[in-house]
Amino acid sequence: MITAISPIDGRYAAKVAPLIEAFSEYALMRNRIKVEVLWLIVLSKESGIPECRQISKAEESTLRQIITDFTPAEAEKVKKIETVTNHDVKAIEYYLKEQLTDSSLEDLSEFIHFACTSEDINNLSHALMLKDGLSILLPLQGQIGEMISAMARGYKNVPMLARTHGQTASPTTIGKELAVFAARLQRQYQQIKQVELLGKMNGAVGNFNAHISAYPDVDWVRLSGKMISEELDLTQNLFTTQIEPHDYMAELFDAVARWNTILIDFNRDIWTYISIAYFGQKTVTGEVGSSTMPHKVNPIDFENSEGNCGLANAIFQHLSSKLPISRLQRDLTDSTVLRNMGVGFGYTMIACQSTIKGIGKLKLNREKLAADLDQAWEVLAEPIQTVMRKAGIEKPYEKLKELTRGQVIDATTIRTFIEQLDLAEEDKQRLLTMTPATYIGMAERIVDFLD
Repeated sequence: MITAISPIDGRYAAKVAPLIEAFSEYALMRNRIKVEVLWLIVLSKESGIPECRQISKAEESTLRQIITDFTPAEAEKVKKIETVTNHDVKAIEYYLKEQLTDSSLEDLSEFIHFACTSEDINNLSHALMLKDGLSILLPLQGQIGEMISAMARGYKNVPMLARTHGQTASPTTIGKELAVFAARLQRQYQQIKQVELLGKMNGAVGNFNAHISAYPDVDWVRLSGKMISEELDLTQNLFTTQIEPHDYMAELFDAVARWNTILIDFNRDIWTYISIAYFGQKTVTGEVGSSTMPHKVNPIDFENSEGNCGLANAIFQHLSSKLPISRLQRDLTDSTVLRNMGVGFGYTMIACQSTIKGIGKLKLNREKLAADLDQAWEVLAEPIQTVMRKAGIEKPYEKLKELTRGQVIDATTIRTFIEQLDLAEEDKQRLLTMTPATYIGMAERIVDFLD
């Protein structure tokens, strides 16, 4: 680890360890084994392919056991074969044929990889890798959404001075501002989950050419569809060249990148709230904030998350812009790029863990929030001039502008101004009892609309 070039495999290796089962070279090989074995089983059950005889339940169990027993040690055997073939998928085929040697299934060995091009195996394996990766990433994303939602509900009635353009603005609540992030993250979370993972198994240029040449009467669309949907739980894409066009991958990576971008926005806002003391941070025994300033408790978790989200998005944005483009029926530029899917997931996973850790340290500073509101009576210029418009008073905006802009305003100033206005008594009393802390509109109620 200490000699790793990538921080994902070095400094952050423990944080992304679950992704090994989804995106490592071993994981890719294991999924290739799975696709090849299941295809052989599907072929054996097709009556229109008598030469690939029907196998017994015991033989099918033997084949499925090859998938189960494929360990990293077995993957090393495949790598050894690859040193001779110089072709990774062909090495899988030869490995499987070796597994069938001297067994009752040896007569079916030539039906391993039958009518397939390498991309039939690879595209399905990549889809399975993404499915496994999402099963690891989505719970973390969901946890962040739930944590922010819980904070939003807990703080829905805690007033806060808003800052548009960095300047004092109409008050809101801490809860409502957090609810905005919770809703945004939830929407992208659902879009990630809704992306269909597609796959193809239709040969060298997508037309079942080889399949038809051997068995013209077999319904290959149905058979390959059965393999893809029933055995692998993916969605069949018939409209392909040699490769599945990767459009769904672009959809997925763009959706994850959007989620990451919203998390960056959240991280930056929380960072700012910490900097102006709206939130403090719980200290951790033994942790050091600064090498020279003992008092500091830096918001490093949110900074770490922001940086890792940015790295993830750089990967995802390249993947989503590159992968849907392939010269004519096939070029190899997607192959090396696809090997970096796990990098984007890894940086996203690190970012999620950092944000979760950071949220866990937050403690609300109600006194600071209240003090800032009490120093910002000028924000009541908005409701006053709005009620003046209702009453038909001439140039209300301009009058409040003259009263408040660049001036030190307090409760007395505001209430004196209200008292001299010709307003309906109900409106006047509502304005006179209003404070910056109570001028929060429907902020509390809006939080209640969170799912």
